[in-house]
Amino acid sequence: MIIGLLKDTLPERRVALLPTNVKHLVDRKTTILVETGAGAEAFADDSAYSEAGARVVQRNEVLEQANLLVQVAEPDVSLLDQLQPEQIWLSEYKPLWHISLVKKFADLKLTSFSMDTIPRTTRAQAMDVLSSQATVAGYKAVLDAAIHLPSFFPMFMSAAGTIRPANVLVLGAGVAGLQAIAVARRMGAQVAAFDVRSAVKEEVMSLGARFVEVEGAKEDDAAGGYAVEQTEEYKKRQQEAINQHAAKANVVICTAQIPGRKAPLLISKEVVADMQPGSVIIDLASSTGGNCELSEDNKTVVKHGVTIIGQSNYPTQMPKDASKMFGTNVSNFLELLIDDEGNLHLDFNNEIVRGTCITHQGEIYNERVKSVTA
Repeated sequence: MIIGLLKDTLPERRVALLPTNVKHLVDRKTTILVETGAGAEAFADDSAYSEAGARVVQRNEVLEQANLLVQVAEPDVSLLDQLQPEQIWLSEYKPLWHISLVKKFADLKLTSFSMDTIPRTTRAQAMDVLSSQATVAGYKAVLDAAIHLPSFFPMFMSAAGTIRPANVLVLGAGVAGLQAIAVARRMGAQVAAFDVRSAVKEEVMSLGARFVEVEGAKEDDAAGGYAVEQTEEYKKRQQEAINQHAAKANVVICTAQIPGRKAPLLISKEVVADMQPGSVIIDLASSTGGNCELSEDNKTVVKHGVTIIGQSNYPTQMPKDASKMFGTNVSNFLELLIDDEGNLHLDFNNEIVRGTCITHQGEIYNERVKSVTA
C-alpha cells in the first residue's frame, strides 16, 4: 500500500505523521510518499522523512500515486476535485458538522475515515485524537489565560502585602478540562470545576479542585463517557450554580461540548456583565457555538471589561508535541488497515475500523452520521 502524507493548509501547523511514525509504517512494508514541506511547521524537515524511508515528492505525485491520503484537518475544496475514485481519505474532518463534505466523499466513491469518530473504548485509547489533542488544548488554555489576566495566578506574600491566588472555574471535566485543572493548580490558582457527569467528581477532587455539584443530572452509559442533553429543570439549577461561581472567578475556562450538537450555553451575556473587570474567559467550544454567549470563534474580544478568547484549535499553536501525539494516534490506527505484507486490509468486523469509517462504496457508512444527513 502507498500512503500519502499531505501538507495541511495554514493556519493548521500540525502534521499527521512525523518521521518516527513514517519509519514505523515503512517497517510494516508500506510505501510512504510525503509532500514537500509537509512537516515544516511542526519542525520536521524533508530530510528527516527521507532518512525515515519515505520519498519526498510534490503534491501532484502524492495525489496521483497514493492509495491512502492522510492529513490533520479536512481537505480544501480545491483538493477534492483532485482526488481519485477508490482512494482512501484519513483525517480529523468532523463529519457531524461538515455534512456537505461527507456527501462529496460519498459522491466521489471515496472511502473516508475521520479520526474524531474513533470509538471511546479501552482498545481504541491509543488512537483517540480527541483525547490527545484535548490534553494540549487544556494546557494551552491556562497559559493563555495567565498571559491575559492582569494579576497573578499564585498567592504571593511580601513586605508589599499579600496577593490572593486567582480563582479559576473550569466548565466541563473531560480531558481538556482535567488538564486545565491540573495546570491551573500547579500554577497556584484556586480551582472549581463543573460537569454534568457525576463520575468525574473523584478525578476533579484528586487534582485539588472543588467540584460544583448540581443534583439531578441525566447520564447515559451508551454515550461512551460523553455529556448528554439535560432536562430544562436541571439546566435551570445548573445555570444558577454556574452564575454564582462565574461572578467570583478571575478565569473561566469553557470546555463543555456535546458531539454533533451545538455547544451548551453556560455563560450568558448577563453573567459576563457581572464578572469582575479584568477577568478572562477562554472558550474552547467556540467553533460549535461556544459556551459563552459573547464568544467569537478565533477572536479575542473585550466585553464589560472581560477578555473573551474564542479558541477551538490550541493544538495548532503547539505543533511539535501535538503532532507527536496525533501522529502516534494515526499510526496506531493505520496498523488496523495494513496486513502482514503491507497491503491494504479493510476489516469492517473490527469495531474501531467500522466506527471510524464515514463513507464507503459511494454510501454514507457511519450510522450516526447517516442519521444526521437523513
